Amino acid sequence: MNIAQALALRGEAESYERQENAWLLEHITKIDSFDLIMKKDQQLTADQEDAYIDALNRIEDGEPLAYVTGSQPFWTLDLKVTKDTLVPRPDTEVLVESVLHLDLPEDARVVDLGTGTGAIALSLASERPEWQVTATDIYAPTLEVAKFNAEKHDLNHVKFSCGSWFKALEKNQFFDVIVSNPPYIDPQDKHIKGLAAEPRRALVAGNNGLADIEFIIQNGKKWLTANGWIALEHGYDQAGVVYQLFKKYGYKDIQTIKDYGGNNRVTIGCSK
Repeated sequence: MNIAQALALRGEAESYERQENAWLLEHITKIDSFDLIMKKDQQLTADQEDAYIDALNRIEDGEPLAYVTGSQPFWTLDLKVTKDTLVPRPDTEVLVESVLHLDLPEDARVVDLGTGTGAIALSLASERPEWQVTATDIYAPTLEVAKFNAEKHDLNHVKFSCGSWFKALEKNQFFDVIVSNPPYIDPQDKHIKGLAAEPRRALVAGNNGLADIEFIIQNGKKWLTANGWIALEHGYDQAGVVYQLFKKYGYKDIQTIKDYGGNNRVTIGCSK
């Protein structure tokens, strides 16, 4: 089987499936996607062909591409991904952008609660190496993945702590920003079935998906500096409720930011 034949095994031309095929072949052959087209007549080795067919079967069975390849691009980083982590989504880059646009001290102290792969914390640390960034997660195997990604990208100044939300932090710490992409899907949401391969604990929250969001907003102030911010990702249809939660607990300068698809995706609020 040559590269052209392999690309054509699944999906129509210009379809997302074809793009996934190209990413798989790039991962297996170590030939970048542009050169794949130039080398379309090149034959796959027997091992490459077996690996490719196996990967396609795993995707057809509902496994995310990132779990098959073991990696996912996010911001400017290539991150290790395992079944202990949520797959980072492009829309979460809006959360990173939102924090980078805040007026913060040069040596800002930032904590990423529920870091997963480390996507948010490591992206911020890569853009602002002078910031003091801490990343937490409740699940130790997940935190090990984030630590691996930090070492991979020479972001060894990022600190890691294991625990549930603020329990992971030492007392008398204060941050200029608390950032999080917490679980926010309602357990009854029909879309949860399509995410069955990913860890449920990183996706689903009680109170119609708002339990963890409200917990962070309600308890965050005691961990913030005088003019500190909380920046949260949420569901496209939760912006109004999240805005009101920030208002309920006394935050100011509340703003909602849209993702790349035009959906309300991030809300921020200041403690001042």
